[in-house]
Amino acid sequence: MTTMTEASVREFKMPDVGEGLTEAEILKWYVQPGDTVTDGQVVCEVETAKAAVELPIPYDGVVRELRFAEGSTVDVGTAIIAVDVAGGAAPTEAPAPMKAPAPVEAPASVEREPAARKSGERKPEEKSPVGSGRQPVLVGYGVAASSTKRRPRKGSEVPVQEASTAIQAELNGHGAAAAVKSRPLAKPPVRKLAKDLGVDLATIVPSGPDGIITREDVHAAVAPAPAPEPVVETPARVQAPAAAPTYDTARETRVPVKGVRKATAAAMVGSAFTAPHVTEFVTVDVTRTMKLVEELKQDKELQGLRVNPLLLVAKALLVAIRRNPDVNASWDEANQEIVLKHYVNLGIAAATPRGLIVPNIKDAHDKTLPQLAQALGELVSTAREGRTSPAAMQGGTVTITNVGVFGVDTGTPILNPGESAILAIGAIRLQPWVHKGKVKPRQVTTLALSFDHRLVDGELGSKVLADVAAILEQPKRLITWA
Repeated sequence: MTTMTEASVREFKMPDVGEGLTEAEILKWYVQPGDTVTDGQVVCEVETAKAAVELPIPYDGVVRELRFAEGSTVDVGTAIIAVDVAGGAAPTEAPAPMKAPAPVEAPASVEREPAARKSGERKPEEKSPVGSGRQPVLVGYGVAASSTKRRPRKGSEVPVQEASTAIQAELNGHGAAAAVKSRPLAKPPVRKLAKDLGVDLATIVPSGPDGIITREDVHAAVAPAPAPEPVVETPARVQAPAAAPTYDTARETRVPVKGVRKATAAAMVGSAFTAPHVTEFVTVDVTRTMKLVEELKQDKELQGLRVNPLLLVAKALLVAIRRNPDVNASWDEANQEIVLKHYVNLGIAAATPRGLIVPNIKDAHDKTLPQLAQALGELVSTAREGRTSPAAMQGGTVTITNVGVFGVDTGTPILNPGESAILAIGAIRLQPWVHKGKVKPRQVTTLALSFDHRLVDGELGSKVLADVAAILEQPKRLITWA
């Protein structure tokens, strides 16, 4: 490969394109070795646990090497492309082979390596892609704080930080660094269990993944030790090696859990076992709402916009939240506080080829009906194209999921993490209904509201659901209650 001087070569590292993400998969390269690139040019598309994102290069030059092949999962902070910013000729020899996607393995122990510079310090030659003339898509671009394969969890000290602290103290002339006692890793319910049983987490040997203490570990710590059994010498037996598991590849397909699906699974498990869910249901006559939808489609102010029952359900929920603002809140476990939100970032669950995502409409409470229709249309189109940005999926306060589009009557939706309520809309069907004392065919649907019972009691949850139902039954309440 052509010799590259250190002064002219720049390495573009995998940025953190979302809050706290540790890795991303390279979906597609748009450049090859020898291509000329300019500041702000998109060089590749990557998929994180939240969305697919295009990455622009932050400087001009000639591509010298692609460090990873398409399909590779790369840790944040790892160099993925080398560019000769001096603008030299393209390499005359074949570049070194790109690294193939690494197989899924069990988490390895974190190696302790000296830090080359202080945590968070950026190389002088690297600059942010912001201001390159393109819409910025990177969030938190920069060099990883350490050389570990996984980034540390927020709010907890891990062995990587201990090693970095000790090495830095030694480099500063402080002699042997004092050992830093790390806080044992455990989820809040496990910490409470240990506290109730009087168990010191620091004395427990964790058995969970990544050194996390589990409930079983706590129970084992308080269980009485079994009485020792007499030692009986027996002839040593040669244990046969365990046979490798076999799978019927002709009848089974195994799909690695990664990206959006992996993040969704982790979020749903965390939500289901953290927030106490309560779900209430109501069946409502939405005949007048369906007539209003048809009338709005003919309105000149809404021409070309997305007008459907979901639009009016969203508006009804926003009105119900205005009438019952305490439902729009979140639970702060660390500070033991309830956070009341004076704004509504309305999440809309969207099924995409990469899995379920929940982008949200920022400040939906301030939008008029035409503005809300436009925002809904843009949200759905962007999600279907797989171009939803990580920022669009952060900061939601309440969510709507429309299971009726699949012909489902209703369901018990799980809360989006950090939110207090989620409303499910069932299929709208023509059913016999008592209307003005007579049985008539009417358009009927079932609504389901799940809420966090730590924040929302039965009375508040019932009021919100009843308000949404009342508006959909009599849409003119949108005017009188708004």
